[in-house]
Amino acid sequence: MKQIGRWLGSTALLVGTPLAAQEVPLGPATAVHPADFAVVNSVRELPDGRVFVADPMALVFVLIDADLQRADTVGSEGEGPDEYRQPDAVWPLPGDSTLLVDLGNARLTAVGPDGGFGGTAPMTLGGGAAGAPPAVVIPGGVDGDGRIHFAGMPEMTAAGPSDSVTVLRLTRDGAPETVARVKTTSYTSNTSGSADNRSVDIRPVPLSATDVWAASGDGSLFVARAGERRVERIGPDGSTVRGAAVEMAPVPIRRAEMEEWAADRRTAGGGIGIQITEVNGRRSMSMQRGGGPDPDLDGFTWPDAKAPWVANSGSVDGDGRFWVRRSRPAGEAALYDVFGADGNHLSAVRFPSDRVLVGFGADALYAVHVDPFDLKVLERYPLPDLR
Repeated sequence: MKQIGRWLGSTALLVGTPLAAQEVPLGPATAVHPADFAVVNSVRELPDGRVFVADPMALVFVLIDADLQRADTVGSEGEGPDEYRQPDAVWPLPGDSTLLVDLGNARLTAVGPDGGFGGTAPMTLGGGAAGAPPAVVIPGGVDGDGRIHFAGMPEMTAAGPSDSVTVLRLTRDGAPETVARVKTTSYTSNTSGSADNRSVDIRPVPLSATDVWAASGDGSLFVARAGERRVERIGPDGSTVRGAAVEMAPVPIRRAEMEEWAADRRTAGGGIGIQITEVNGRRSMSMQRGGGPDPDLDGFTWPDAKAPWVANSGSVDGDGRFWVRRSRPAGEAALYDVFGADGNHLSAVRFPSDRVLVGFGADALYAVHVDPFDLKVLERYPLPDLR
């Protein structure tokens, strides 16, 4: 908790190399937690095998024993120093500490291995009544030095939000630095009304081409570039290596793909809503995951084919390999492409039906089984041999 505590204590196909033909099946689970969750998007395995899990929809934060059998509730709901309002995600900090993302209180909290709460920091940087909007620190990765990587906010243009953002990294003194720029969701914008009473309807384009990124323990950033169908790794010193472009068959979007997109969105708890208000010169922010009715699928503009990889599906295992979920036709089991430090494709790992990756341990990976009632069961699997 030491280094992060300093900050927390302060305020068409591309022609290229074909993907490896080898698909490695994920073996049988070695441990299954007996209770279910509403939503699990991340886990944090401690050095002794215990696992922190945050469930933003059930509003629980638990520490599960190394056998995945017993779960003890950590903290409680509220706004106090040992409380949270919507525990959304967990990330490893150096040593045996954990970063808890508390959306409900819009803050980040360092948690010790015994479940004790340490320093906190707001999930905003900069901004002010007369300044630019604040940066919103929603972690997308934490490296081995405890530096948080997060996506900046889209720039607003006359046509709506931009379709690219910067990936930022918090330095040791808490200042953000730009690491990369990535393609994000595309948007449509429709304006109606008169000059005196104008309405602008801005909507995302679901399944549009997006770059997928993840931070590695050594401070590198992996980016799966949707347009080039290749992976690049940006080192801590800014140097970049790029793997060979890969061939990927496009996945046409039919009604089944639209409905599966909506189901996957529910599985993840929905999107994160951010509201910034200003009253008498004082600015405040609130965040929440989920809520609201299912989206009207016919109200969106859809591309002809899916993005090559599933948005926000990237992660890095303990051996420094980049995993990213490949887009597949609706109903097919998850398949994760695995890339080495040089950005080249190593293999693909086929998951059992209705399982998705949520994190890694020292020599294991964690997945959730989504049952027919959309409840989530946490499972541990041995890492497959990818040599």
